[in-house]
Parts: sequence; structure tokens; C-alpha cells
Amino acid sequence: MNCTRSIFITFQREGIHCWPDAIQHQGVEFLAHPHRHMFHFKVELEVKHNDREVEFILLKRELSGLYDEGVLKLDKKSCEMLAEELVGYVVNHYPCRRLAVEVSEDGENGARILCNT
Repeated sequence: MNCTRSIFITFQREGIHCWPDAIQHQGVEFLAHPHRHMFHFKVELEVKHNDREVEFILLKRELSGLYDEGVLKLDKKSCEMLAEELVGYVVNHYPCRRLAVEVSEDGENGARILCNT
């Protein structure tokens, strides 16, 4: 049997962002102005064995702490951009693993990046 093991963590952060180019898209022009969301993050990471190779509470603290320290800044970034930044960090610190990073606005709509590193 060929199985892959993974753990996942989630966290949320309040943020304000905007999409300046939204003024060119009828019906969503309001997105060009700064607006608030609760951004929901989910990271799934491959682990090599079942005995806490990567402890998920520690992983959650590590990754959510990046946002607290200002590493992930919203500015004009989309969910896709936030997910890509987080992928870059995780790949550098936990190489050679399958990985999925999801970022959504208010738990409704968002982006997902899947990697086989």
C-alpha cells in the first residue's frame, strides 16, 4: 500500500487589502478601495512517520507567528500571493515534502497552491 501521511494546521488573521485594478472590472469596483477580511490560512504538510515528526501545534505557532512579525503583509496582495509567500517559507524550512497552502477571505473564497517539492 502506497500512502502519504500529512498534518494540517489552520489559523486566521484580520487584514485590510485592496485591488487597485478592480476599477476596470464592472461589478467589483469597490475592491479597489481598502477593505477588511478575516483571512483564513490552511497548510497541509507531508510527514514521514506517525510519531510527530513535525508537531502540528509547533508548526501552527511558527507559521502564524510569521504573520504576527509582519513577514506576510497584505497591502495589495491577493489570496494567491499570500499563499505563494507562505509556500516559499515552508519549502525552505521543510524541503522535499508534499505541501498544500490555502488562503481564503472570510472562509468563503480563496486560493490553493499544491506542491510536490
